Amino acid sequence: MFRLLLLFSLLTADARAELRVLPKDFNTVKKQQMMRAYLRKQVHAAMDARLKELEDALKNPAAMATYQAKRKDFLRWTLGDMPKRTPLNARVTGVLREEGLTIEKVLFESRPGFFVTANVYRPAGKGPFPAVLHPCGHSANGKAYKEYQKANRLLAQHGFVVLCYDPIGQGERRQLINADGRLPLRPTSEHAVLGPAPILLGGGLGRWMVWDGVRALDYLAGRPEVDAKRLGCMGNSGGGNLTSFLMAYDDRIVAAAPGCFITTHRRKNEKPGPGDAEQNLFAQIREGFDHPDFILTRAPKPTLILAATQDFVPIEGTWEAFRQAQRAYTVFGLPERIALIEANEKHGFSRRLREGAARFFVRWLQGRHVEIIEPENVPVRAEADLWATPDGQVLRLKNARSIFDWFKADARQLAVQHKPLTRERLRAITGIRAPKDLPIAKVTERLREGLPQPLIFTPETGISLPALYWPQGKQTPILITPADGLKTVFPQIAKLQADGHPVLAVDLRDLGETATRNWRFYGADWYIGYLLGHSFLAMRTEDIFTCAHWLAQAHYTKSIHLIAHGETVTAAQHAAALEPKLISKITLANPSPDWQSLLTHRQANRYLHTVHPRALRYYDLPDLKKLQAGGN
Repeated sequence: MFRLLLLFSLLTADARAELRVLPKDFNTVKKQQMMRAYLRKQVHAAMDARLKELEDALKNPAAMATYQAKRKDFLRWTLGDMPKRTPLNARVTGVLREEGLTIEKVLFESRPGFFVTANVYRPAGKGPFPAVLHPCGHSANGKAYKEYQKANRLLAQHGFVVLCYDPIGQGERRQLINADGRLPLRPTSEHAVLGPAPILLGGGLGRWMVWDGVRALDYLAGRPEVDAKRLGCMGNSGGGNLTSFLMAYDDRIVAAAPGCFITTHRRKNEKPGPGDAEQNLFAQIREGFDHPDFILTRAPKPTLILAATQDFVPIEGTWEAFRQAQRAYTVFGLPERIALIEANEKHGFSRRLREGAARFFVRWLQGRHVEIIEPENVPVRAEADLWATPDGQVLRLKNARSIFDWFKADARQLAVQHKPLTRERLRAITGIRAPKDLPIAKVTERLREGLPQPLIFTPETGISLPALYWPQGKQTPILITPADGLKTVFPQIAKLQADGHPVLAVDLRDLGETATRNWRFYGADWYIGYLLGHSFLAMRTEDIFTCAHWLAQAHYTKSIHLIAHGETVTAAQHAAALEPKLISKITLANPSPDWQSLLTHRQANRYLHTVHPRALRYYDLPDLKKLQAGGN
């Protein structure tokens, strides 16, 4: 045994580089990384199918109406059931008075104890005025961001009431605050942390943000000086995303101007990637809902696309989306109601876009054509001047509930509704196929003298799983799935070999040698899979089945022992629950946080690959133990 351990010690010290299974240039070219290429092909196929469906719909208004209804139904399905409307308990906490303008500081509850902070820009006069809802983009100071203040003022100066509110994780609505009061993360990072929990619960973070917008619209429409039949919505970047969601979801929005967001999935998933947690809707690509469909679902209502030439949002896709929308509006006989403004600027709510949005709303909500030029030196208030709370954060208010409080409450409510979990039901929920239903994997041996033996498993076209195989031994064969590369488990393998166990160590997809790197947004590969209706947990579970079945056959046995590390643990738990005869024993090393822990975890985004969409609606990880023990 000492000799064997010494050999492994020497191997890990001197020969690690030689034990790379896949070619050295594999996964090094950014656009050709395995999971990017694998998912891209599916994105293109889904978008091609959508374009064909759209072409058929563009033949006449009736066909287009059918197309619209299908997309509206999907949007409501993917966001899920919304909460019941509860009292807003709205109150004005302060007023700033200027010549011809007042700015009200407003606080309301989109859910009980879940406070939303907003500013209402109100022109002088009694009204009734048309009104515009303005969800913010990803600014740390939310509604106080200078470009947003300027946009609000410009509209108010031209006869609009504007409600500009802080989305979750921005401005006064940070959900992550350190004990010393510091804000540890920028908004996009906070959104990434908040992302996994609502995915587990169903609907995603977008559901929460859409509901905030719906309730903000409730408040705005209910104000006495507002004409509730003349409502608009505008926003830039993350606000353009929320505007797109809201204008397609809420029929009260007559005119809408999404900025620096609209493009196409085909373009966006190439560069920069799928975007932040709230921007991705489950199965959106699979079901043929592209960015233009946020506009097409509301056609022929007036819509203005605001765009920037130098944006990281692909401008080519923006024009492709516009052309599709223009054709649809023409089918309805109202092509003038769709427009696009492209400013030769970088990403942002620049002056020309603000002016264009103001002209657009004046035309379609006031019935006037007016030349609007933003004044020079527009006054900008300090952030604290616009606070609706005493010290700038809603979580310091009495009886405030954080989004984490709501996550836990929702999970408890769902748990009461869980039905007994069976294997058949687990397969139906997760879509994980049985080993007998999987394609026969191709197994390629790479030539190398001595042990271990390098193998490449190809469970399906486009996927390569690098493996190292030690065939000697007469004890139970062991499959090891490391989280950080094959070489990290060499010491463990040495001990197992010394005890007489054959060992197969495999990098599951998107780990080790096939891990995706260099994407702008964290978890980009996972979110593209999510948009396609996939689950990395399910795909990795099937990878385990493929390798376990091969290992069992190689040693003329019916079962193997599975040792899973880190983020492969959750897939291993599902594999053992679904196939206890094949995987008779499971050992978990350094497991990732369980799903209940992820509901409040401050680094939940690091464990995206362990999450299955909507799982907590039906079961939790402890429910798998009975199935692992051989139950039904």
